[in-house]
Amino acid sequence: MTSGTLAVSAFINTHLAAAGAAIAWAVLEWLTSRRPTALGLISGAIAGLATVTPAAGYVTPLGAIGIGILTGIVCYYSVVVVKNKLGYDDSLDAFGVHGVGGMLGVLLTGVLATTAINPKGANGLAYGNPRQLLVQFIAVIVCAAFSFVLSFGLLKLIDKVIGLRVRPDHEGIGLDLTQHRESAYTIVG
Repeated sequence: MTSGTLAVSAFINTHLAAAGAAIAWAVLEWLTSRRPTALGLISGAIAGLATVTPAAGYVTPLGAIGIGILTGIVCYYSVVVVKNKLGYDDSLDAFGVHGVGGMLGVLLTGVLATTAINPKGANGLAYGNPRQLLVQFIAVIVCAAFSFVLSFGLLKLIDKVIGLRVRPDHEGIGLDLTQHRESAYTIVG
């Protein structure tokens, strides 16, 4: 096995999408709060990596940049707006960055894939093959349903056996002290 033009294309696309998403996320932070953050830049880059993963070996570099920019916008909105509106508990923004990014990446592969980059693949919607987007959409639905059902079952089992939540008083004191018996932060007053 050798590293050829397809590997180089995937390598370049991975970097371009991560950069595009990081910049888009930082620009959105700047527009909304006049202060882009290092965490936002990194979150954008990680979202770009998660999103381009299914597409890296199938899209053009320009397509990868577009994926990155769109990812920065969609994942930022998912983390900053949707999570707050729905009020779900996701302290690391795993769903907003990886879940939303991954689903977006699968769908965008169905739009931007081209046999000019990977002859063993299929063209996407932008290259005259709307069926590929349908295939990708079905894959997202099946994977989401499977993941939801399996996760729900496992979480219910864990809740019955050991519980999912800590006691409210432990949460108030802080999990660093109550669960690990150490202080993660030194606050000097």
